[in-house]
Amino acid sequence: MNTAKPANVEEYIASFPAGTQKILQLVRSTIQKAAPEAEESISYAMPAYTFNRKPLVYFAGYKNHIGFYATPNGHEAFKKELSVYKQGKGSVQFPIDEPMPVSLIAKIVKFRLQSIKENTKPKKTK
Repeated sequence: MNTAKPANVEEYIASFPAGTQKILQLVRSTIQKAAPEAEESISYAMPAYTFNRKPLVYFAGYKNHIGFYATPNGHEAFKKELSVYKQGKGSVQFPIDEPMPVSLIAKIVKFRLQSIKENTKPKKTK
């Protein structure tokens, strides 16, 4: 991967070897299908998705894994399903030599989307 900041997600993905590109495209399309109304950008030098200007999820490619970031509550809500993967604070690593858990990624994205929608509803006044 080069060190120049990519201008968009296509550039980001194109900076990886062909095999990793396929996996990154799969993760990207999974997120886009789960949250078609989300806005795609580059943030923190990785693909980022926002909804109502709030962070939805991020992902990043590495030599041996795909990093997935669904903070603040996406990891906690799927703690059991994610427990089989290496994790850091607010991140999970999906090994690139194993099938991507696309249904789990989609569930997490939908959960985050719903969480943002619920937290941005106008407060009812009495």
